[in-house]
Amino acid sequence: MSEARSVGSSSSIARDLTAFQRNILVILAERPMYGLAVKRELEMYYGSEVNHGRLYPNLDDLVEMDFIEKSELDKRTNQYELTDQGRAAVLDSLEWTLSKFVSGGDRADTVRRLVDDQL
Repeated sequence: MSEARSVGSSSSIARDLTAFQRNILVILAERPMYGLAVKRELEMYYGSEVNHGRLYPNLDDLVEMDFIEKSELDKRTNQYELTDQGRAAVLDSLEWTLSKFVSGGDRADTVRRLVDDQL
């Protein structure tokens, strides 16, 4: 595996994912994408180039772990889509983050505003 390796339940595996792998899952939570579209989204987030040699092995690892599915769009292009297990991993990470951040009324209001702005 490229960046993370774990043995155990899917939730414990999801919790051992690297930030890079979690970011891939978050990107795919929006919609299925082909590899170069994922790469562009990551580059916008990081503000620097994402190497193919880093992206595609991590996509393959996430496929092996059943967090994403890989399908062929054409002979040269693969599409990646979040699985139910991948969606659960994103939600688990978000729930844990929010449980640490939302510790008072002001912080909860901030999160509500962020969510409302997205909806």
